[in-house]
Amino acid sequence: MRSRDCKIVATLGPASDPPERMMMVLEAGVDCFRLNFSHGSKDAHALRVATIRAAEAKLGRPVAIIADLQGPKLRVGDFVNGAITLRYGETVRIEASDLLGEEGLIRMPHPEIVGTLEAGDVLKLDDGKMQLTLTEVDGPIKTARVDFGGTLKNRKGVNVPSRRIPISALTEQDKDHLAFALEQGVDFVALSFVQSAADIREARALIADRAGIIAKIEKPAALDELGEIIALSDAVMVARGDLGVELPPEQVPIAQRRIIRVARILGRPVIVATHMLESMIDAPTPTRAEASDVATAVYQGADAVMLSAESAVGRHPASAVAIMDRIIRAVENDPDHWANLERDAARPEHTTADAIAQSARTMAEVLDASKVVAYTATGSTALRVSRERPRCGIVGMTPRVETARRLCLAWGVRSVVTADAVDIEDMVTRAEACVRHLGAADTGDRIVITAGVPFGRPGKTNMIRVVRLE
Repeated sequence: MRSRDCKIVATLGPASDPPERMMMVLEAGVDCFRLNFSHGSKDAHALRVATIRAAEAKLGRPVAIIADLQGPKLRVGDFVNGAITLRYGETVRIEASDLLGEEGLIRMPHPEIVGTLEAGDVLKLDDGKMQLTLTEVDGPIKTARVDFGGTLKNRKGVNVPSRRIPISALTEQDKDHLAFALEQGVDFVALSFVQSAADIREARALIADRAGIIAKIEKPAALDELGEIIALSDAVMVARGDLGVELPPEQVPIAQRRIIRVARILGRPVIVATHMLESMIDAPTPTRAEASDVATAVYQGADAVMLSAESAVGRHPASAVAIMDRIIRAVENDPDHWANLERDAARPEHTTADAIAQSARTMAEVLDASKVVAYTATGSTALRVSRERPRCGIVGMTPRVETARRLCLAWGVRSVVTADAVDIEDMVTRAEACVRHLGAADTGDRIVITAGVPFGRPGKTNMIRVVRLE
């Protein structure tokens, strides 16, 4: 049983798609795979899902799959010569059109966006490499000043950090990809460019309980409704790519810290993503700054950290996972790490389930228990215990493989699929057998067990028991 609490998410791509490569990155420490629906065909993603499930069966442990939808990515149109040059201080016109742009004229195939722009709005182009400020609005024609220049090529991205964009987080293409991903049996769907709680409600109406919803926080507007967005979601991702374009760079670490804290308070797994070990796309080792970045996310209490291009197209996907694993373990062996987690612990709600989860952590620490065992049908019991961050870690025992897979994102939880207990004696017997099989406890060790009685009824965490293994 791996002695690591923070989980690792890796993005699949050409570098990690072959079954032998995928097995290598799994053995290096991956808990969850991300399928990036911004790239690749449906057939390619279907093959990835099948390969993951085959590897999962071979390894004998659950592996989660995230379908990451592209969302409403805004882009400029095409240009007559494939690109234009933007020079500092000059003015350019902007209009909504599918026609080709030219020098001094940027056309965008987004009338709903261009129509909302007003004087003073800022547009960031090509991941923030170039910037325009709107200076004049004359009906459908907008005039902008070039703040940062460069070469603007066809179809490069546009960010409008100063304005809430009046579009859904789910495009028609996303809905098509969503239906396909659900048919493939993915465990989570990640929504890109979430701006409000309404985006989550729209997705929930389509997804229901067929997959968990991950809200990607990459728009400043989402920070205004952060608590409600996270409460309606099953997990949250600090998507620092576009968030770093739309926010001033000095504000991104502050936003990350805030998102992690709110997610912990609400008991939702939180993933920190983008540029974590970026240099390992080519280099065999990360920079010191990148190692510190991963460590910071772990110190702050993140449930998972994510690799993107490092594992999808990088030269060293398994090494990137292994190094991330080493960084996490080093932090989790630091006594200050546990002091930070205790300081940032969420206050329990006035519910039986929260009282039991907090008691389980306290009892495990006082008794030096080897593990907390959480019987859970839907995953809620294990997630409540995970929010308490017990040092000994958690074994989530569930009769549902879907639940076991979703718990792959939860801090400190090793999920196991097993038949539900029929009574308390059977519960104890199964828990003992499970922790012995995992090598998590041995004769003379104590374990703390949480469950709901009567067994088999979801949402009834109402029992706690301490057992010494005979």
